[in-house]
Order: sequence, then C-alpha cells, then structure tokens
Amino acid sequence: MTATPINERTPAVRDTPVMNLPGAPAARDSAAASTLVTETGQTSIATSVVAKIAGLAAREVEGVYQLTGSGAGDALSGLAQRVTGEDAVDRGVSVEVGQREAAVDLKLITIYGASIPEVAQAVRQNIITRLHEMTGLIVKEVNISVVDLYFPGEERPAPAAPLPTSPRVV
Repeated sequence: MTATPINERTPAVRDTPVMNLPGAPAARDSAAASTLVTETGQTSIATSVVAKIAGLAAREVEGVYQLTGSGAGDALSGLAQRVTGEDAVDRGVSVEVGQREAAVDLKLITIYGASIPEVAQAVRQNIITRLHEMTGLIVKEVNISVVDLYFPGEERPAPAAPLPTSPRVV
C-alpha cells in the first residue's frame, strides 16, 4: 500500500460543492473549516477539530501505541508538551477538509506483535465512523504510515533533569 502525498491528491476533496437547502443562505468558501448549512443557520467545524477527532479515533484502536509527527516543528512541539504536560491529540495527523468530504494522513507507532494490516484497517474504519458521526463529513481516504514499533516492557526512562549549578567563584 502506498500513501499518496497530500499535495498530489485529486482536487475532489477541496472542490466538492456545498449542498444548500432551499431558502438557506449560501455557505462561505473556507479552506480552514467545513461549513454545514441548514435552513436555521450554519455550523463551521475547524480543520483542527477534524484532526483531533481523527487522532482520538486512531488512539482508540487496540494495537496503536501512539501517533507521532516528524520534523523539527513536531520535535519542538513535543518538547513543549512534555514540559507543560499537554498531550497533542492531533500530533501525527494531517487532514484536508472540503465542504462535505475529508482526507486523513497519519503516522503511528504500533505495538510489537499486533497485526499491522488489521490495526491499520481498524484505525481506518474507526476514523471514518467517528468523523462521519461527529461532523457529517464523508472520509474519502485514510492514509496510514506505520513509522515504528513499540516493544512493551522496554520503556525508556525519562532523561534526568540537570542538577542546578552554583555560580563559580574565580
């Protein structure tokens, strides 16, 4: 299975037209959000919300150890999250959201011994289901990159904080 890079996808995800109900106001075109239009108003769902839902849905699947990003930006955000104690539920998740459709790319680490094809299919199905239930979006594709294995029992100890040093007297 080869993943199609997000910038090489067909434009169908972003170019899907909004289906307005009769008498409803026209929807705004926004690359940063999905807009659901009804007779009684509009609901805008931020792309970051879609990414968080996808990240949480992936983590619900047995066999997934964690999602992981790559690059310097993710390394810095990972360091900041360790310092603040925050958990980035959308780390390792990239989404493209149109008016009615979405595409998801994610990078994850599986637990050693789990069937990678079964884990990937379960992750795919859970993301598709959760996003549709929670946002109404139709997920056209979920591309998964398994980038590492986690070996239970081989946790690495957290690096010790350096001891404070006293000023040197010369």
